[in-house]
Amino acid sequence: MKIGVFDHLDNATLPMAQFMEQRLSLIEAYDRAGFHAYHLAEHHGTALGMAPSPNVFLAAVAMRTKNLRFGPMVYALPLYHPLRLAQEICMLDQLSGGRLLVGFGRGSSPAELRFYGVDPAEAEAIFRHHLPLVLDALESGIYREPGHEDIELKVSCLQKPTPPVWYGVHSPESAERAALRGWQTISLDAAEEARACSLAYRRAMREPSAAPLLGLGRFIVVAETDGEAEALAARAYPHWHTAFTHLARKLGSTARHPRPDTWEALHGQGKGIAGSPDTVAQFIRAQMEESQCNYLVGQFAFGDLSARELAISINLFQHRVMPQLGT
Repeated sequence: MKIGVFDHLDNATLPMAQFMEQRLSLIEAYDRAGFHAYHLAEHHGTALGMAPSPNVFLAAVAMRTKNLRFGPMVYALPLYHPLRLAQEICMLDQLSGGRLLVGFGRGSSPAELRFYGVDPAEAEAIFRHHLPLVLDALESGIYREPGHEDIELKVSCLQKPTPPVWYGVHSPESAERAALRGWQTISLDAAEEARACSLAYRRAMREPSAAPLLGLGRFIVVAETDGEAEALAARAYPHWHTAFTHLARKLGSTARHPRPDTWEALHGQGKGIAGSPDTVAQFIRAQMEESQCNYLVGQFAFGDLSARELAISINLFQHRVMPQLGT
């Protein structure tokens, strides 16, 4: 089993410069601990995502890490011009020595699309138009759009033909689409729903002998005792949830993929664990078996968890959870 990190880059209390430095230091710790990859969400107009330009933040990640793979999970593709995005992807892949992962999506928040003048009803069509343009440019080094002159990128990806592509899945149909394209996946849903996606993906694989990473995202807090970890999670999670629902409350809309408003309820859905190393390891083993996923993606930093609390959690996870998981 490989283990990675998912991060909303949500900021509950800290001044921006201090928050950025603390998060980059934490990502350095992920690198030292041997995590496979760091996956960054993209959001706008909300404290849920303090990296509205993921590529800017990921350029800093490239400079601060040595082995950790990283990338957006996902680029909200309707918000980008495909030529500029292709060029920036090439730059990041070169800057990182070929450690970039790329994920593409339609944009999970209609409100955030509207901030950029994009009609959410058109997001699917824009996604379908932009994606092949970006992928072709990455592979060929030439941006080709019908009705326009071909443009040489002059920068190219280090990884050939392109950096690995990732996709968020919420249904067996989306898993099948990813499998047919050879993309890796992450699900943030309950284990039973993720299992349906895993099975659909494996049935649709182009190469049955391939070993794709099928990720399962979970909130994780580790402390010496169950009680201590649960208290931390119960305190921090409402701050994250406030940021998660900010735009929905402000604009009277609804979240596309809702989350419960208490840690207890989230844990009850199987989407988070707070406990001692043994408790966390037992939970993860059960979740991975039920979901038939092979890549754990932990959301360790959220809400108002302090740098010290996070350092303890990551240290315990590295030295006392990961060995139990065979990593």
